[in-house]
Amino acid sequence: MVTEIAAPQPLDTTTLDELRAAVSGAVLGPGDPEWDAARLPWNRLVDQQPAALVVAADAADVAATVRWAARHGVTVSAQPNGHGASAALDGTVVVRTAALDDIWVDTDARVARVGAGVKWGDLQTALDGTGLTGLIGSNPDVTVVGYSLSGGLSWFSRAFGPGAASIRAAEVVDATGAQRWVRSDEPADADLLWALRGGGGEFALVTALELDLHPAPQIYGGLLAYPAEAAAPVLRAFLDVTRSAPEELTAWFTLMHLPDAPFIPAELRGLSLAVVTATHLGSADEAERLLAPLRTAGPVVRDTLRPVAPGEVGLLAEEPVDPVPAVLAGTRLHAFDDTAAEALLALAGAGSGTPLLQVQLRHVGGALARERVPAAAGTADEPYLLTGLTIVPSPDLAPLVSAALDQLFTTFAPWSTGTAPLTFLDRDESIRRAYPAATIDRLRAVKAAADPAGLFRGNRPVDA
Repeated sequence: MVTEIAAPQPLDTTTLDELRAAVSGAVLGPGDPEWDAARLPWNRLVDQQPAALVVAADAADVAATVRWAARHGVTVSAQPNGHGASAALDGTVVVRTAALDDIWVDTDARVARVGAGVKWGDLQTALDGTGLTGLIGSNPDVTVVGYSLSGGLSWFSRAFGPGAASIRAAEVVDATGAQRWVRSDEPADADLLWALRGGGGEFALVTALELDLHPAPQIYGGLLAYPAEAAAPVLRAFLDVTRSAPEELTAWFTLMHLPDAPFIPAELRGLSLAVVTATHLGSADEAERLLAPLRTAGPVVRDTLRPVAPGEVGLLAEEPVDPVPAVLAGTRLHAFDDTAAEALLALAGAGSGTPLLQVQLRHVGGALARERVPAAAGTADEPYLLTGLTIVPSPDLAPLVSAALDQLFTTFAPWSTGTAPLTFLDRDESIRRAYPAATIDRLRAVKAAADPAGLFRGNRPVDA
């Protein structure tokens, strides 16, 4: 059992000054003029209230912060930017790792080493022309380390599994403040490496990862957008395509109700659309053959499908990279039949009046159902993942959004397994929907061994 550090108290000036003397990066506290802007995570819906911020200049700063925290009984969290932020980090000392941005690639070995601040867009751009890819998700602004530690659902997970399964080794600062590498060839590290592969940020502060890269000599991807009124035939075509799709093809069907916002292409602002976004690891000709039913399913008002470089993959979904107040939640589906299709269109199609920006059906399965390496991320053989996402510009709208998400997941309960990837839990949900009970028990055992004092806290605490 983890013996948790007592609830954090405000840090006095002397204690913070000791931390400032120990690191070369900036240390900010509630009394500093930059505090209110600096403390906020990328997801502006989370009104994060840490005890202090350390803007680490390097891994040595991370280690010095952990040693200081251990002396003073303070809880520490890592947060490069805060896409997956939650209230769990309130009262902790948050270490910002954006400056740890080194990238090293060995194309012959198909291995990359990235610092904790490296974003997916930067790693993928470094892979342009190599014929290799990492397991990038839908947003280039997300960090490789945070995404991978949390499982990582990639455009290419149907072919290669979750992002977490590509972790070969991790450079960590452990609960003693020591810097070391956790590797698969060290038997004593087996449990910790298993937990780092998808168990979140509860076990050590990770300053770098070594990752497998994957063959991608050709990538084809983009989107087809249709008027919302064409959603029914487009959804039928999407289901026909995905039911027989090879693992090299990934497609998502989305019902979108676009706001008049700067991150939306000007010609699409205020529109309701049905959108299919796809990637294919292979030639343009083969991709177009597989996607052909979608070409004729309805009038296409926007078409961005094209051959793409690795560095362009993160742009295909056209997600915002600037901070926004957002809610995202999801559930895995064991089936999706005609009745489910009717329910989806009624809840989120044209004229539904849903407050959700988008309701999305992702085709998953494939390699996600197979264990490639021991990993807390586990396996999932469900064919689809249903998600709801929206921007919440005012806290007054939060109850309306929560009610819409509740209605979505209640309606789909007959098709749902009740589970979701860690990164598709609502911001304040516990981990119980992300892992089987046996996995949670093992994560807690690893936490107790690696961090008996409860020094580290992630966005999804294993004891929650």
